[in-house]
Amino acid sequence: MSAFPLTSLMTLLAVLLMFATSVNVGKARVKYKIAAPAITGHEIFDRAYRVQMNTLEAAAMLLPTLWVYALFVDDISAFVIGMIWLVGRIWYAIAYQINPAKRGPGFGIGFLAFAALFIAATVKIMMTLVH
Repeated sequence: MSAFPLTSLMTLLAVLLMFATSVNVGKARVKYKIAAPAITGHEIFDRAYRVQMNTLEAAAMLLPTLWVYALFVDDISAFVIGMIWLVGRIWYAIAYQINPAKRGPGFGIGFLAFAALFIAATVKIMMTLVH
């Protein structure tokens, strides 16, 4: 059995980011008095909620792709590219909270990292199937 310690760590860091965005939404609910199940009501709460949902959407695509990449390509580079994704998503989250119009660079970094994992994993799998 192979171990993937760095990909495992990256997975936990992605989960930590999802947890942090959840906590941020909870704090915004209290601060702006937005009772569940409402998902709108104050611009800052709305931003926090969108960051959380966008992060969950991005993580749902990243995590399986990260693991397929690690299994077929490499644990170390999966971690490095995953960390680039994480930095991009944190940048995105902070920028979105401050000014949604400034979220683009963080989104772009995260998307490019995801795309690199996806494309490389797909190519490696296709090469494996052909040979």
